[in-house]
Amino acid sequence: MQTRPRLASSAIVERDGRFLLVRRRNPPAADLYAFPGGRAEPGETPEETAIRELFEETGLLGREPQLIETVELLPEDGAPESHFLLSVFLVVAPPETIAIANDDALEAGWFLPEQITELPVPESVRACIERLVRRREAG
Repeated sequence: MQTRPRLASSAIVERDGRFLLVRRRNPPAADLYAFPGGRAEPGETPEETAIRELFEETGLLGREPQLIETVELLPEDGAPESHFLLSVFLVVAPPETIAIANDDALEAGWFLPEQITELPVPESVRACIERLVRRREAG
């Protein structure tokens, strides 16, 4: 049976070539590193979801969200509640603020692209990082 995906957003923040990742506390990606993000609340735009989730999980106040990708995350276990349409945004955050893990995040850290390839991350995170690195290298 085809299910309608739930809406979710994530925020990519980059500082000095490092990307902010959080280690997830809860399913569907428990114990994996991912961009801060989560499910949309009723009436929220995807941009608002990304900014809110970034703040809730790290304390960073994001602004200027720029959509870079939309990914359909199909349920691996067949559970309809695991079917998401994820909007991924590049977000600006004040450079002087410190990211502190909160809410659904067990820890938060800044990682170089080559470090991210060694971490347990969802394939969608790896693909976004590769795309951003290629885009930066192309100018």
